[in-house]
Amino acid sequence: MQTQVFDTSLHGILIKGDTHKKAWKIHSAITMPDTTVVPGYWLFLFPMLGKRIPMTKMKTLQEVVLEEIKPKYFLEEQSFSLSQETALDRKFSSQPLKNVMDMAYVINITIGTPPQKFRVIVDTSSSDLWVSSIYCQSPSCSKHLRYNPKASSSFHSSERKHINLRYGCGKITGVLATDTVRIGQLTAKSQTFVLSMNQLSGALEHAPYDGIMGLAYPSLAIHGTTPIFDSLNKNGIISDPVFAFFISSWPQKSSLLMLGGVDHAYHKGALKWVPVTQARFWQITMDRISMNKKVFACSGGCQAILDVGSSFLFGPSDIVRSIQRSINPSPIQNEQRLISCDRTMTLPPVIFTINGMDFPVSRKYYIQKVSKDICFIAFTGGTEYISSSETWVLGNIFLRAYFTVFDRGNYRIGLAPSV
Repeated sequence: MQTQVFDTSLHGILIKGDTHKKAWKIHSAITMPDTTVVPGYWLFLFPMLGKRIPMTKMKTLQEVVLEEIKPKYFLEEQSFSLSQETALDRKFSSQPLKNVMDMAYVINITIGTPPQKFRVIVDTSSSDLWVSSIYCQSPSCSKHLRYNPKASSSFHSSERKHINLRYGCGKITGVLATDTVRIGQLTAKSQTFVLSMNQLSGALEHAPYDGIMGLAYPSLAIHGTTPIFDSLNKNGIISDPVFAFFISSWPQKSSLLMLGGVDHAYHKGALKWVPVTQARFWQITMDRISMNKKVFACSGGCQAILDVGSSFLFGPSDIVRSIQRSINPSPIQNEQRLISCDRTMTLPPVIFTINGMDFPVSRKYYIQKVSKDICFIAFTGGTEYISSSETWVLGNIFLRAYFTVFDRGNYRIGLAPSV
């Protein structure tokens, strides 16, 4: 018997491409109809809400831009040790995150006894944990660290029903298992997770990670399973039912995932709290988006999803095109998102008004430099495919500017400027 479990997040690596050609360049790509794709690599992660996203294979359009991007994005940007513990509280853990090409953030975990190490993407738009296993038959699995249940004395097999986890870039199939999972000194015994037995699609095939660890609400998890954060909380392994992200803007400073508490040294001023509107994704109500006191999006209020892993700022395609034209009336080579870096110096901040409070995001975040003279605007469309009403996904462009606390106990999100 095969159980279909449709994961509600979307993972994919996007590359600047020529949509008229089908040849692969480096990785697979995902694009949406009438949506411009920017140069470089980035992760597109937001809820699919049961709707299919068209997939397109693409080839690089501007080789010269890509050649300048590659050293930047493939550079090992941050130190990445197995753990970075705090001596303050054994029920609080602060773990370094590896920045993968500015598109995803990866954490080290271990599974089994003795521990087997894995690199997993931290994802706030799904709730399941999966890793590659020795039973995986896909050629891509040979490139990943693979879990071996035979080498773990704490492994227990769950019922042998097949699980399908679907992502925008493909799917994995596997079976449920239980074992001891450790994140630093935090230990979740008898934790249920998925052993990948088959991995499909280019993004999953080539990505430099071994699995995904979801931190969304348990309503998105495989039926009958408990997500790892809930296990840690339920068993008193963490002090408080909160986790927090510091997404660093500087190569010399590591990004961090904090579990069970908050290190306030990583933000300025008091946290401003915003209620969660749905206990599935980390979804909130946003009042408006403006620039120079002019409202150009979300004028009557809208929903927004805060998503660690999504690289940019996602919104409805028609609204995004209007924003791009407003910011960039003279695009480079008719590519609306490409802008001369000289012309960005005087751009004002974009103001996200949430729960009556303004959260400005300056040009240093929403304008990304990809070569000496060429920059791009970090807004992209496509959320009309996940909701008929205006919806925005605030990815790492926003989260680099704001230290973010995800408070499961009080159904709220805390935001404060990052240091």
